[in-house]
Amino acid sequence: MTMSNASHDKQTMDPALLAKLTGGLGDRGRVAKLCSSFGDIYSEFFPDVLKSETGLDVTVGYLGCEIGYKNHLIDDLSTNMTLVDATLRNWSQNITIACGNSFIITLMEHLLGAAAETIEEPADRLLSVIELDLAGMVFDKISKVLRSAVNAPGGFEPSLSAPFAHEARVRPPEDRTDEFAAAINMSITLAGIVSEFSLIVPQTALLKTTVSAPKPKKQPSKSPEFTEQIGDQVRRSHVTLEAKIHLQDLTLRTISKLMAGDVIPFRDSGDVRVEVSANSRELYVCEFGRSGDNYMVRVKDTMNSDDELIRHLMN
Repeated sequence: MTMSNASHDKQTMDPALLAKLTGGLGDRGRVAKLCSSFGDIYSEFFPDVLKSETGLDVTVGYLGCEIGYKNHLIDDLSTNMTLVDATLRNWSQNITIACGNSFIITLMEHLLGAAAETIEEPADRLLSVIELDLAGMVFDKISKVLRSAVNAPGGFEPSLSAPFAHEARVRPPEDRTDEFAAAINMSITLAGIVSEFSLIVPQTALLKTTVSAPKPKKQPSKSPEFTEQIGDQVRRSHVTLEAKIHLQDLTLRTISKLMAGDVIPFRDSGDVRVEVSANSRELYVCEFGRSGDNYMVRVKDTMNSDDELIRHLMN
């Protein structure tokens, strides 16, 4: 067979058959067994990793695996998830890790001191900037367990992209060949709130892997660096404030006739009360005034405790 004929056969060969011949697609039973091995490791070791970092108890369970083209597996994930792209040198350059937003939101509330009984099931929403920072730390821990389980030659650390929303994912070009992969799906429960995380791994890497349990390490019950990092990020975050001033009551007849240049007096005749809020939560009672050429407000009283304020602003 000439080189041109061999090349033509390779291009026209069924992609699944070609992948099987080149080690990119395995028997479903073998792939499922490998995924189950990863599930056992995450179920056993990931709760200890989070416990050592946060002092919180979580439960992790294996939900099963999905097999197919990598991009299709990512498309099938819940849209209420945040993702990172990851590489692990000498193992795979095309890993995707996804985590449910509800877990990150619930974890953030716990780290900010909310009582477990006050935390409710989070609404489906995108993560805030600070929650994305926390997500990055969670993804780092997920990837470290993966690194320990596959024991890639060279002892290299995983490399992760910045976390991004599922809907913000940039799809690869249509002409780029997709890989067969497996999605390893896990449940993760914190204070009764159940969420999920997934690892989407090319079968090229999966099929050549001998999964081994990480060596357990005795660690402190809570990592001060982790919580200090969260606290520092919270303090450095920018928050948009809004000021509300009550105006004099007017009839609908008067309001309907207002025109440019008309004046509406403040309701208060003395010091004008201003209510300052952020994210629809009232923060301060202020008085309205002026400093030089700038209008301003002066804080007179607070509406909430520091803890209540921070927890609300993170939502």
